[in-house]
Amino acid sequence: MKSDKVDRRVKYTKMVLKESFINLLEKKEISQVSIKELCEDADINRATFYAHYSDQYDLMRKIEHELLDNINVQLSELDQYDDMNAVLTVEKIFEYIRENSKLCRLLLSDRGDFSFQKQIMILVYDKIITELTDNNMITKEDAEYVYSFTISGCVGLVQKWLDEDMKKSAHFMAEMVIKLTLGLMNSFKKTHK
Repeated sequence: MKSDKVDRRVKYTKMVLKESFINLLEKKEISQVSIKELCEDADINRATFYAHYSDQYDLMRKIEHELLDNINVQLSELDQYDDMNAVLTVEKIFEYIRENSKLCRLLLSDRGDFSFQKQIMILVYDKIITELTDNNMITKEDAEYVYSFTISGCVGLVQKWLDEDMKKSAHFMAEMVIKLTLGLMNSFKKTHK
């Protein structure tokens, strides 16, 4: 029982720190965010912050890893060969992005961490490369070009969706991503047989 109470407090503390950190990052660069300012905004003491994180960069890395882990869970359910399942899985990812839009908007912006953006791209690398190179339909080298184009386009699509305050539904966006991605792959396969 006591452990459960401690876990809830730790979760709450981390949630408050994350929210305060994101709010501060909307206004200034990470290097300009002080731990003192972050703790004041989150209404926690510095010792509590340092019990969980070494500095603001450590907090950012852990926030990024959490986001990547959650997206990876959704991607693990993706079956490239089942278009309907693919749409539903990608829709879940868009819903997750919507629920965490403030963070995603920040991380995918020009002020965001490019290495984080690259990690998102790497998450789907194996799935796309495997799909493209199965049965030797195209070479691994050609598949990597298609992959690079596709992932960059998907990140750009998500950025535009976030910039336009997510006016389109998650389902619409998922269908668009799947249709564009599969259309590109199928087109490339046909022209390189």
